[in-house]
Amino acid sequence: MSALVSVVILNWNGGVHVQSCLDSLTGQDYDNLEVIVVDNGSSDGSVEMIRARYPGVQLIENHANLGFAAGNNVGIRLSRGDYVVILNNDAELDAHAISAMRRAIDKDGRYGACASRIYLKFEQDLLDAAGIVVCPDGLSIGRGRLERGERYNREEEVFFGSGCCLMARREMLEDVKMGDEYFDESFFMYADDTDLGWRARLRGWKSIYAPDALVYHLHSASSESYSPLKAFLVERNRIWVQLTYFPLLAILRGQFFTAVRYLFQAYGAFTGKGASGGFSRSYSRMALLKVLFRVWPSALRGLPSVWVKRRIVQKGRRIGQGEMREVFKLHRIGAREIGLKG
Repeated sequence: MSALVSVVILNWNGGVHVQSCLDSLTGQDYDNLEVIVVDNGSSDGSVEMIRARYPGVQLIENHANLGFAAGNNVGIRLSRGDYVVILNNDAELDAHAISAMRRAIDKDGRYGACASRIYLKFEQDLLDAAGIVVCPDGLSIGRGRLERGERYNREEEVFFGSGCCLMARREMLEDVKMGDEYFDESFFMYADDTDLGWRARLRGWKSIYAPDALVYHLHSASSESYSPLKAFLVERNRIWVQLTYFPLLAILRGQFFTAVRYLFQAYGAFTGKGASGGFSRSYSRMALLKVLFRVWPSALRGLPSVWVKRRIVQKGRRIGQGEMREVFKLHRIGAREIGLKG
């Protein structure tokens, strides 16, 4: 029998989406799966549906919305597999997806994670992510987002996998966890995968992209695609990522990158392009500005905890600054592209 793969699905009012997700798991050609659904206090009847329709699923009920990080940590701690798949409740897997990720990650013992090829479910051949790429100021975005999937047919190393669907080696998760946390629970949600990816990178782990592991993602079904909360958490958490993992000189250089990115995002807000344009259509440009005014005080209040985490992470790093520069060289995205992408 193949090695046990644990699939952890975080659910919050997932409704019909989590049903489609679970159905896609029952059709996998991989023969040894453990499926764990962690429910974050749903009130839409999805817990009752899961209990009735999927008796083989291990269902964990939290009594409040703990967020992406804490909810997934609950599932990872209870999982038993040598490999753990983190899967969004609004994602559906091709029948060969888990097998494809296993084949790819096992090609090198240094591969701590495997990224899947994630399509936007209701778009014609448009990607949500083929792994993730990173920015010099801590931000990240799906590699190939809104591009044609055919451009990403090659198996190759990437920075890390998108938290929508990634396979992680148990050995890597145990190596990089902070206390009993795999994902940093102070993030609540967004940038959790980036943070885990940097921790893995600094410990010397690599990640592989498996183009045959096809996933179809509804994208932000459990939260709005553009919302003040999402904008706030994305921007605040990227500051914490930068301050935790980057060399001091890189942090200083990153401020210039942030300023340029803000200019492109301001242009997007006025022209309707990119995420800032989408946010401004749903809310307003003034609401976007208010988010920024909230971000920096919140980020600064978290500095004591960030400093403690930085000391631990930097003490345990196994790669030098030259190797870190190489990571940026291979997996970086520019300010214009990230500022104007949706």
